[in-house]
Amino acid sequence: MTSDTKPVLILGAGINGCALARELALNGVPVWVVDSGDVACGATSGSSRLIHGGLRYLEYGEFDLVKESLAERSRLLRLAPQFVRPLKLWIPAGSRFGGALTAIGRFFGWSWWPWKSAAPGRGITLVRAGLSFYDAYAQDPLVPKHTRQSVGTPGAPPVDPQKYHWLAAYYDAQIVYPERLTVSMLTDAQQLAATQGVDFRVLTYAEAKLDGATVEVRSTISADSPTETIRPAAIVNATGAWVDETLAKLHVPAERLMGGTKGSHLFTSHKPLRAALGGEGIYAEAADGRPIFITPLADTILIGTTDQRWAGPPQDALTTAAERDYLLDAVNAILPEVRLTAADVDFHYCAVRPLPYVHAASTGAVTRRHWLVEQPGLAMPFFSVVGGKLTTMRSLAQEAAALVLAHLERSPTATSADRRFPGAEDYPIDAAALEARQAALAKCSGFSRASVAAAWALYGTTCERLLAEAESHDLLAGGNLPVAVAQHAVRREWAMTLADLVERRLMLLYDQRLTRSALGDLAKLLVAEGRLPPSELDAAVSAEIDRLAARFGKNIA
Repeated sequence: MTSDTKPVLILGAGINGCALARELALNGVPVWVVDSGDVACGATSGSSRLIHGGLRYLEYGEFDLVKESLAERSRLLRLAPQFVRPLKLWIPAGSRFGGALTAIGRFFGWSWWPWKSAAPGRGITLVRAGLSFYDAYAQDPLVPKHTRQSVGTPGAPPVDPQKYHWLAAYYDAQIVYPERLTVSMLTDAQQLAATQGVDFRVLTYAEAKLDGATVEVRSTISADSPTETIRPAAIVNATGAWVDETLAKLHVPAERLMGGTKGSHLFTSHKPLRAALGGEGIYAEAADGRPIFITPLADTILIGTTDQRWAGPPQDALTTAAERDYLLDAVNAILPEVRLTAADVDFHYCAVRPLPYVHAASTGAVTRRHWLVEQPGLAMPFFSVVGGKLTTMRSLAQEAAALVLAHLERSPTATSADRRFPGAEDYPIDAAALEARQAALAKCSGFSRASVAAAWALYGTTCERLLAEAESHDLLAGGNLPVAVAQHAVRREWAMTLADLVERRLMLLYDQRLTRSALGDLAKLLVAEGRLPPSELDAAVSAEIDRLAARFGKNIA
């Protein structure tokens, strides 16, 4: 095989690996994506679900990162409106000039300065200065500029008036389901590869073994699957927090690259908190100065995040009671009338951020930049992706693709800079147009408005074809989601297990009505599609119920 026919092997099916697969497929490069778990099963599904410029990066002098992030935010709002939406955020401040001297020290990187131990709390002047940079960099007609208001202003969140006196309001963006965006990139890459006649494969629940110029890929979920052997043109290790572990398993000598931190998030459907937010979010500080987000998400509220150093296996990271209490205390200090308790938490999740291994004064000071590290002395070009975040996944992929293509003695012929994500085609221009479009789809498809809305949240305009071709109008037990959507996920979106469907394709983790009966319906579907032996149906349902309780604190009736 020549380098033009040899595939690039991408290890890791998270958002960065899948963005790179799409970028390479756009350039006519054959690609194999291999993951030891499922698509988007790491930090992608355990994030704060924000597409943002990184307001606090300004304090560390990372202006270019803020500018890049804001450019990608604008791009995603335009190219993926089915997944990414503007989100108004409120920043409360209790003083005029608090935090200014501390911020100066951070900006210049001073290891010591007289105000380093000053009590945390950014004043309204510092907040507005940062937001002015934000506005100037963004230049985005889709996003209004920031404003300042007093606490108690009608329409503003009821933050503690004893603690706060001013509020700054600005816009960032939120990605409700990054898992769905990740799958859409793989779908797009597959279609691009088919159009150009190049090989494209996604192999989940598989392990790779490197032997010189050859890589063996073996399924870990099915003993009947044959071992695949390839001679890749290049390998990209995009396994996130597992980068060092992956290098060790492949026996690739390397210095330590990753120093990820653990972040936990809580989710609640607490009605007083929902009322206090009014569909908008709050970006504030906890007692120790760490940023806290309280944001609406689908039918729930997201509260996050913690930021603790983590040295163990990333898959072992779980939300602790101490982290839960830390986040609850932060919410109650910001919104004392809400009185949130542990009993109000519906579920939680935890993930390890794929941050670089650097010495920093605090976890917050670790850069969120990304870059590729080449591992020398191998039979093919081998790169590891270090860093990265949801917001800049596309620009990371574009840079990485250019580097890989250069090693293959090729130049990029296209980029994804203006390419819509599947489901964004002919997207309604506003809420009224969206409502009319969904009503028309309900009428012509025979599904209820609620079922159409449920499918639209996962697929955008792609659901029009999906529902029109549905084999039945059956719904999952106790909900509005068409069974046809679940069938599509199994047949076309690489869903192999019950967890894949519940947590990363159908997003039922966020559904308060999820029941054992619905899990039973999905398990029967997996049996019918040959993904699950009939004898293991009941055990699979019980195992997923146990997993939801142990990992997410979500109890299923």
